[in-house]
Amino acid sequence: MTPSFREFATARRAALRRTAYLMCGDWHLADDVVQDALARLYADWPRLAARGPVEAYARKVVVNGVLAHRRRPWRREVVAPALPDVPDPRSGDGAPAGADDGTRDVLLRALAGLGASQRAVVVLRYWDDLPVDEVARVLGCSTGNVKSQAARGLAHLRDALGARPDQEVTP
Repeated sequence: MTPSFREFATARRAALRRTAYLMCGDWHLADDVVQDALARLYADWPRLAARGPVEAYARKVVVNGVLAHRRRPWRREVVAPALPDVPDPRSGDGAPAGADDGTRDVLLRALAGLGASQRAVVVLRYWDDLPVDEVARVLGCSTGNVKSQAARGLAHLRDALGARPDQEVTP
């Protein structure tokens, strides 16, 4: 039995929002992208639900929404001099409550330093824990491109975090 749109949106909204945030670094934009994605899904729900699981398609709509926003010429990134002292309780970013030793903020800053495609690959591959072929399908590229973007992205994160090359860096 396929879930209703309301059930799907209720169950997956937080995960889609987290993915959008990790890709763009802005909770408000993440909310907008997810809202747009859910509106698109709602419009085509009967057709999409009849084809089977909608999760991969929903993730692809969110990823494309963030990437499209980055390409807009009027987009201006506003970089705050420092992150707020108190994390947004609505964030749902998957970080355990009370387990932040300061590395979360450093990691989010380092992630923000990645290019759009590297950031998308790192978020989908390591935060959303998708296999390489699924990331390639979502981004519409080859598996080799996913692997090389992931390697470059992790190398950048290692540099930004001051990790030694032999240390494992997993977001």
